[in-house]
Amino acid sequence: MGMRLGINLGYFGAGNDADNLAVAKEADRLGYAVCWAAEAYGSDAATVLSWVAAQTERIDVGSAIFQIPARTPAMTAMTAATLDVLSGGRFRLGLGVSGPQVSEGWYGVRFDKPLARTREYVEIVRKAMRRERLEHHGAHWQLPLPDSQGKPVKLTVHPVREHIPLYIAAVGPKNLELAGEIADGWLGVFYAPEHADESLKHVRAGREKAGLKMDGFDVVPTVPVVVGDDPVEAAHAVRPYAALYIGGMGSRKQNFYNNLACRMGYEAEAAEIQDKFLAKDYLGAGMAIPHDLIDKTALLGSKERIADRMHAYADSGVTTLTIAPNAETLEGRVATLRTVAEALELSGLA
Repeated sequence: MGMRLGINLGYFGAGNDADNLAVAKEADRLGYAVCWAAEAYGSDAATVLSWVAAQTERIDVGSAIFQIPARTPAMTAMTAATLDVLSGGRFRLGLGVSGPQVSEGWYGVRFDKPLARTREYVEIVRKAMRRERLEHHGAHWQLPLPDSQGKPVKLTVHPVREHIPLYIAAVGPKNLELAGEIADGWLGVFYAPEHADESLKHVRAGREKAGLKMDGFDVVPTVPVVVGDDPVEAAHAVRPYAALYIGGMGSRKQNFYNNLACRMGYEAEAAEIQDKFLAKDYLGAGMAIPHDLIDKTALLGSKERIADRMHAYADSGVTTLTIAPNAETLEGRVATLRTVAEALELSGLA
């Protein structure tokens, strides 16, 4: 089975924007399939993607993710269609519900019934992108508004493609099933090939529910990469990122990533990581993460070790391996991009 490469630029606005553009342009030159941009409560992904698309030639640009509470469905359809036109048909639409802290604290949108909300949202977005007159009568959206002067209108922009690929970021079992049922791909994090079937069985169940197979469905985990001679030493660079997600991304009551670590068999460790992180012992939280957990969810070490590890990702069902290059300098990030591209060639999976 072949496997493509992607690059995740993460968040902009941290003073490395010019570097991020250089990374995107190098990925384009190297033949990476897609460049993703993220958003939380800083830079928005749409502006970043238009900036990257304007200065690249072949690489797709994708939102990983547009936050569902941030935009009405119709606005998302407008943005997706516009980006597809401006990029010459290179846009991929990734969506996610975010989390209760951001949804309710930043956007002022209740984090209730996320699955039903996502299903309706995707239905409206797809209807709008098909340029149908927009009517929807659901539990979360009424279009046009009843007892109003609204009327059904249709999108005036013509996307380059009839079908813009739509991805859902999912961690929990029910959301994974929904992604399989209604999306063209899944955006994953903390993906361990050894535990992948625990997640992919839910995706497959969703595909079966829709009468579909996994053929053509894009499985896209974002994987940190640290190139170096010693994998144990390389793992230390990933600890702050892993601690943030397992320990601090969400509340003690609701942290999807902590739950994921528990499902992978690290229940005691996940509890310790969260305890330390919430007590603001960030260094201690990072050091509490077992090396084995980092090694399973990141690509660490030499080009040859990375190439060997790529087989586990491909065998588990990954179709696009998106990397987050971890290096202190632009030169280091670009070198990581090249090493991963060479590793894919060496693996024979390209």
